[in-house]
Amino acid sequence: MSWYHPAGTAARGPYAVELSPSTVEGWRWTSLRVLELGPGESHTFETGAEELFVLPLSGGGTVDADGQRFELTGRPDVFSGPSDTVYVPRDATVTVTAAARARFALPAAPCTNRLAARYLPASDVAVEIRGAGSSTRQVHNFGSAGTFDADRLIAVEVVTPAGNWSSYPPHKHDEDLPGVESELEEIYYFEVSDPAGFGYHRVYGTDDRPIDVLAEVRSGDVVLVPHGWHGPSVAAPGYHLYYLNVMAGPGATREWLISDDPAHAWVRDEWAAQAPDPRLPMGREQR
Repeated sequence: MSWYHPAGTAARGPYAVELSPSTVEGWRWTSLRVLELGPGESHTFETGAEELFVLPLSGGGTVDADGQRFELTGRPDVFSGPSDTVYVPRDATVTVTAAARARFALPAAPCTNRLAARYLPASDVAVEIRGAGSSTRQVHNFGSAGTFDADRLIAVEVVTPAGNWSSYPPHKHDEDLPGVESELEEIYYFEVSDPAGFGYHRVYGTDDRPIDVLAEVRSGDVVLVPHGWHGPSVAAPGYHLYYLNVMAGPGATREWLISDDPAHAWVRDEWAAQAPDPRLPMGREQR
């Protein structure tokens, strides 16, 4: 089983990326589709048993869903700060229309409860500066468990400045340990600030549950994390690194609880004596 999908290898039909339980053997809880549309083009689909976000990666447009129309301002690119988004419930018909050329991420998860469709303006997205020194990164909590109400789906964006490390220390969330760790599948979708740019991403497991991924990642690449320690994500000097995280799992509570790799957990203690990277926040002021 390959958990690394280079750009273009997961394209299906109208989607530049389509990875889901129906396309990946053994995958159960998360999906990601990336929709590319030309000026004025539309795409209509059914959510079925999944809830999802319509998240502009570049450009904007309109979303018709659940009898409502939502205008998405969008953004020039993923390094321009957070975007506005639309949450769409399960069992809905959705039409996405691009104002100009646009790309939309559709992170999704199967769910039980049907919630209301909602619009989240970019100004309401909580922007978090996490870590310090060369481990500083910027997190857009548009769909995190603590900031937005959904049934099962968790989704956030992370921007890592050139030369920095994120998803570090390596951590995991593959066991249901109440109050300590959540069982969550995870998808990493990457973009880089320059076509020549690149980064690296690491996933490794245990003797009981082995996995071994060390991938050079470029724009449009995807890494799936079914289990195991994951991190770091490393931005090469000269190139900012972006990734969209999509998470969901079987737990009764929608929450993101992690365990650090004990060999590297001490790194967090060093952050107290380091300043955050002054290049952050990118795009707009921290909330």
